[in-house]
Amino acid sequence: MHADFRIALVALTLVPSLAQAFYIPGWSIKSYRDDESIPLFVNKVYSDNTQLQYAYYDLPFVCPPTGRRHANSHLVSGHSIPLNLGEVLRGDRIRTSDYDLNMGSDDECRYLCSHDVSRRGLKRARELISDGYVAEWIVDNLPGATSFVTVDKTRKYYAAGFKIGEKDYSPSTGKPRYFIHNHLTLVLRWRRAPGAEGDTGAKVIVGFEVYPKSIGASDRNSTGCPRRVHDVQDGLELYLASNKTSEPTKYPSSSYTPPEEEEVEDLDDGAMLTIPYTYSVYFREDDKVEWANRWDLYFVNQDESSKIHWLAILNSLFIAGLLTTVVGVILARTIRGDIKGYAKDGVVEEGKIRLRRKRPLGGSRSPRGEKAGGLLEQNGDAENDADVSSDEESMDDITGWKLLHGDVFRPPPHAGLLAPLIGSGMQLVFMTGGLLLLSCLGVLNPSFRGGFVSVGVGLFVFAGLFSGYFSARVYKTFGGLNWRKNTLMTAFLFPGLLFALIFILNLFVWAQASSTALPFGTLAGLAALWVFIQLPLVSAGSWYGYVRTGPWEHPTKTNVIPRQIPAQSWIAKGSQSVLLAGLLPFAVIFIELLFVFKSLWQDKSGYYYVFGFLAVVSAILMITVIEVTIVATYIQLCAENYHWWWQSFYVGGASAAWVFLYCLWYYFTKLHITGFVSSMLFFSYSFLACAVYGLLTGTVGFLTAYAFVRRIYGAIKAD
Repeated sequence: MHADFRIALVALTLVPSLAQAFYIPGWSIKSYRDDESIPLFVNKVYSDNTQLQYAYYDLPFVCPPTGRRHANSHLVSGHSIPLNLGEVLRGDRIRTSDYDLNMGSDDECRYLCSHDVSRRGLKRARELISDGYVAEWIVDNLPGATSFVTVDKTRKYYAAGFKIGEKDYSPSTGKPRYFIHNHLTLVLRWRRAPGAEGDTGAKVIVGFEVYPKSIGASDRNSTGCPRRVHDVQDGLELYLASNKTSEPTKYPSSSYTPPEEEEVEDLDDGAMLTIPYTYSVYFREDDKVEWANRWDLYFVNQDESSKIHWLAILNSLFIAGLLTTVVGVILARTIRGDIKGYAKDGVVEEGKIRLRRKRPLGGSRSPRGEKAGGLLEQNGDAENDADVSSDEESMDDITGWKLLHGDVFRPPPHAGLLAPLIGSGMQLVFMTGGLLLLSCLGVLNPSFRGGFVSVGVGLFVFAGLFSGYFSARVYKTFGGLNWRKNTLMTAFLFPGLLFALIFILNLFVWAQASSTALPFGTLAGLAALWVFIQLPLVSAGSWYGYVRTGPWEHPTKTNVIPRQIPAQSWIAKGSQSVLLAGLLPFAVIFIELLFVFKSLWQDKSGYYYVFGFLAVVSAILMITVIEVTIVATYIQLCAENYHWWWQSFYVGGASAAWVFLYCLWYYFTKLHITGFVSSMLFFSYSFLACAVYGLLTGTVGFLTAYAFVRRIYGAIKAD
């Protein structure tokens, strides 16, 4: 009784710390009083047309932070906010701003600063505007959003971020013009705080909207604000008079007129364009949105897309049901019939086939020593010939997978490579399962910024224990002797290649001065996690799996001399059968992949938050991979090919090849990515994601095939 009380007491003390560790909608509520300062944080700019992000305060054309302290607040302008690992990996660079927001206090116009921008800065601004960059600001953990209304005008939804400028074309010359958004209207929607705090006048924020516009530098009052904020006539164009090389100077003795792109502009001539920045603040009450549901506005067209998600699930269920029927026929009729026939015609003793000799009905042998002459002796020989013929016919009947009992468990070539891959695959299985579970429970959600990546890295490192265990057991089952070498292979093969690829890509991103580049301290921290935490966990799992547990037992013994494999049909050969087998798992997930790709590459201002659908599709995917592997392995064994170890791994992960081809199709038909580095990042990340997916599903296929083979040959031995 006292022990239960102590456990309950410890649990109650942990609840507040867990609530502070991560955000679950409806739990962590921040309320504000009238005139209380509300901090506004600036983060980064990003675009759907490129994979490079940039810290907002690193842009040469925005107001730099002044370093002043906000009233009634400990926050200092320009101060960097501590970030978790996921936020750093996703390119966040969050800092406090100079914008003053006080709960309930409207301000039609407030002057921020006037910033002088050089030609080089203007060129940079034009490039970002042309690529469609949007800025991400944060208030009360909500990203600033652009508000939209559905086509039927029944529902409002948000797109995170706001454009930093606009591009249009001059009606007179037809040349492009670029306008900077130098005035922002900030609308904060609030409602009364729930519970007792609301009774005392506390308020909570349920929406943060940003409406940018471009206002010319002329016609302003003494405070720097435009005289007409709402009725804007002219925007602020990013333009300075050209100082390009003139034709007579460049070609003094020729009448040649060079095209505009050949003319050279001096970007460092000292010319400046002054950009005044102002903003407006409005607080509006909104009782229609509950605080716990305020993120729902960011899930674009969730109600309409749910129909497509259900279609994806029905498509997946149809394919999985068809495969289940095929596997059921194989297990219930074909294999069971083979086993019964095998048990009837012969038995397995010590891994060898012994056939029962068949006698004709009513036939009898002459007793030993009885003399028979003439026809009787010939009849006796005929009986013996019939027995031998019957034995030969029985041997002919035993064909296909039944003949491989002495070779089916022969260790595969390159077993020392396959075992670490299986260990790393199980590591990914546990990590992915944990992420899906936490996402479905609501622990991982968009408000927990960077949480998905942070928790994923933590689960991956912790799952090194399972990686070492499964790798060591498979390695010992293959007859491996040097388990310490296998441990190092498991700990360094896949994680090492992953870290090396990220490091090489990071060099290219560093050269672009993008916030997507990982700082050196983060890389050192990841290396420390790898060496000082994951490596000991892999070693502990390997020791337990190899020393304490031992190998899996096989139901039949392996012959000393390998059996010759007959000629295989063209469709059963390696690459053809693998690619064909990968089509079915790909058909299960390709509809859901459209939503994932859209969230990752095409519409970064939206959020993918339908993990319930994703979990269901993932479960059906695993069932499909299991069933496809069983069918492919059975067909291979029936063709008397006992090299199923690597083949089952390839078949399980074959859909990764189709997913990568799907990425290529998506890149050339849906995306508008510009620049070499951005394209390289897309293909590299796509290849990496497909490799992870293939390793995960390949491991599931391998373990499924291993369990299937042990089951059917174990049934023969039992009979």
